[in-house]
Amino acid sequence: MDQVPGALIVVVILLGLVVLTAFKGIRTVSQGENWTVERFGAFTRVLQPGLNFIVPFIDTIGHRVNVQETVLDIPEQAVITRDNANVSVDGVVYYRVMDPEKAAYQVQNLTQALTALAMTNIRAIIGEMDLDAALSSRDKINTHLLSVLDGATDPWGAKVTRVEIRKIEPPANLVAAMNTQMMAERERRAVVMRAQGDREAAVMRAEGAKAAQVLEAEGRLEAASRDAEARERLAQAEAEATRVVAAAARDGGTAALNYFVAERYIAAFGKLAGNPSSKLVVVPMEAAGIAGGITAAMEMFRNVSGAPPASVPPARAGSVPPTAVRD
Repeated sequence: MDQVPGALIVVVILLGLVVLTAFKGIRTVSQGENWTVERFGAFTRVLQPGLNFIVPFIDTIGHRVNVQETVLDIPEQAVITRDNANVSVDGVVYYRVMDPEKAAYQVQNLTQALTALAMTNIRAIIGEMDLDAALSSRDKINTHLLSVLDGATDPWGAKVTRVEIRKIEPPANLVAAMNTQMMAERERRAVVMRAQGDREAAVMRAEGAKAAQVLEAEGRLEAASRDAEARERLAQAEAEATRVVAAAARDGGTAALNYFVAERYIAAFGKLAGNPSSKLVVVPMEAAGIAGGITAAMEMFRNVSGAPPASVPPARAGSVPPTAVRD
């Protein structure tokens, strides 16, 4: 069997050393990561994402640091509030490494340190609050936690961007008591609202009755005013008629007055005779006055017109003029 030449062995060894050296000296860093380089155990520099070269067999990779925003779950823990209520609380913390050197060498375990710091501050903040305030002030708790954690993690090269309290849960017996209290409060509010509604309804009914009485009184006042006005106008008309009759009597003498009385008398007697329910009309004994009034009236008209007087037989006292009887 032929022996392998020594030169070939040397070439192969050299080629292997070159490949090993290239493998040790070329590093490819993924996006979202930073690598620290150590030389004989001491930090020298940070490798950025992409292709990087280091000194083979001298420089080594120390820590692979994730610089993306990371979500850290805060485990559930029991917290006692200021009014001695035991509640279970958990949450989440969003942080990002801003300085890989500090995150790698200023704290041994950044995740564990952030978790312990968040749990401690949650207990401290909620322990200073009553249960009702803790349940209704999550935004205040989140803001306070963010301020505290961001300031505490600055030496570690990390920045806390957001803190959210995910759950504040009282024990079951306390939840039942709170539900009972809430139901009682709602019933109280319902009773108060019902009483206020009844009071407002009573006030509205009273105001409606008052308005109705005012309108009714105003209506009566208007009607009385109209009645008074009508009576006044009627009185004025009667007074005017009386003045006209008086003037006629003054100018025409007794005959004009007798004519006026006879006209009214005949009109009243006509209405009496025209009543459909009457079967018999009784003429009073004073009917002779009617004939005398008519005669005087006719005499006055003849005097005015200049016609010769007509012979009218005088009516005897006590005589009754013929009257038709209707069946």
